[in-house]
Amino acid sequence: MKSDIEIAQEAKMIHIRDVAKQLGISEDDLEMYGKYKTKLTDELWEEVKDREDGKLILVTAINPTPAGEGKTTTSVGLGEAFGRMGKKAAIALREPSLGPCFGIKGGAAGGGYAQVVPMEELNLHFTGDFHAITSANNLLAAMLDNHIKQGNALQIDTNQIVWKRCMDMNDRVLRNIVVGLGRPVDGVVREDHFIISVASEIMAILCLAENIKDLKERLSKIIVAYNYEGMPVTAGQLNAVGAMAALLKDALKPNMVQTLENTPAFVHGGPFANIAHGCNSVRATKTALKLADYVVTEAGFGADLGAEKFFDIKCRMADLKPDAVVLVATVRALKYNGGVAKDDLGTENLDALKKGIANLEKHIENVAKFNVPCVVTLNRFVTDTDAELSFVKEFCEEHGCEFALSEVWEKGGEGGIELANKVLKTIEEKESHFAPLYDVNLSICEKIETIAREIYGAAKVNYAPAARQAIDRLEKLGYGNTPICMAKNQYSLSDDPKKLGRPEHFEITIREVYVNAGAGFVVAITGTVMTMPGLPLHPAAERIDVTDDGVIVGLS
Repeated sequence: MKSDIEIAQEAKMIHIRDVAKQLGISEDDLEMYGKYKTKLTDELWEEVKDREDGKLILVTAINPTPAGEGKTTTSVGLGEAFGRMGKKAAIALREPSLGPCFGIKGGAAGGGYAQVVPMEELNLHFTGDFHAITSANNLLAAMLDNHIKQGNALQIDTNQIVWKRCMDMNDRVLRNIVVGLGRPVDGVVREDHFIISVASEIMAILCLAENIKDLKERLSKIIVAYNYEGMPVTAGQLNAVGAMAALLKDALKPNMVQTLENTPAFVHGGPFANIAHGCNSVRATKTALKLADYVVTEAGFGADLGAEKFFDIKCRMADLKPDAVVLVATVRALKYNGGVAKDDLGTENLDALKKGIANLEKHIENVAKFNVPCVVTLNRFVTDTDAELSFVKEFCEEHGCEFALSEVWEKGGEGGIELANKVLKTIEEKESHFAPLYDVNLSICEKIETIAREIYGAAKVNYAPAARQAIDRLEKLGYGNTPICMAKNQYSLSDDPKKLGRPEHFEITIREVYVNAGAGFVVAITGTVMTMPGLPLHPAAERIDVTDDGVIVGLS
């Protein structure tokens, strides 16, 4: 079997203007980046904004494992299947981050014959959106430190600076640093920190902003520090908003590319789901819904993280109403959740499958809490046995879910026809009555505990003293009535990545709480979640190269 990048490099792409024609978009509404990438103009949105929305389908998954689940691959393949069936369809995904691309994960454009192309450009610099976000974030950091150096008129307490610098790379040594060393002209000495760009509040803001006006209003609310009286100091008070918006003006426009089968793909924005809200931009999703009859989108990691935030943050804020959920799993991943070692996953083991399927069961129950109908799909592997596949199928049907095998990795859209038919059947027969999980007017603790209890299955939530103090402060400052963005490891329903399957009677610990006032949500960090990841022993970067004739190799 060819590698993902080999398949992508052999793709027969069509000009992006012809991809756009499938959705009725004229060339005048394209701002093209070469032949195969484009941004969509603001004028296009004005033309289509009053149209009826298409059907919105969320693809999510069980908790990720080393065995791989193939959520993005499924999203792409489902979109391709709709295209093969003559449906007017599009997919709406997040942009990949350079951090995991050069770290553990490799690329994030799907896999096999269900990929988004041009794959190398998508995974690397693409249209420069992440660079713009990084630049805007660090411009604000520079203006903050300059303000302090130039007299500190806002009386910023340097021990209460909360704005961090960022970069789109995994670099653990930048988590905790000291800045301002050297001569007096080099600034004020203080402790500082870096986060990865996808965890920046500006990434969240870009993905939630409706337009330039909304973008600037959100940017102005960003809290960068607190003054000596304990009151927030904002980006608006630093007069940084106009310059930041200038850097982000083009990044706010949705990007469009294509799949291997030339299905239109809106790829825009990219907050992580374990440390941020995990969804592509509101603008891309809404634009796709006005142009296509069926829009396939995804949320990061498992349904306990990405789907919960998609529902409780993105859909709530953007008034989106999803019509169906596709929940992705593999036999291999379920057996891993049942205690089987990675090297033994290719051997039939019904006992482990019966144990590990409890993870899938919990995610099915969680989707039902939002009143959206669910289809379960298994990405099929050659090692899966008929007995294993039959067991999962019967389990899903007993739990009221349609079930379909997916072979999109091997067969592209053809391998997703069964899944597409089950999704269409579900949309036609089961009406969605979507509603968020909680009322935003509950206290911060009540919302945290609702998510922990209802979605994770936790018995109790513990708060570190600093987190409790932060909650009290935020509620006194008027930030208590926002959604909660839980930062949690992705591998377990609990805050302990080693607790696989469906753990019970566990407690989670809230270590840190802060507000992303511009994005409009409170972030609660559990366990040891890092907002600046590190590289593994052998990062993917070691395998990536460029041949003498300029062809990129090793990107997976």
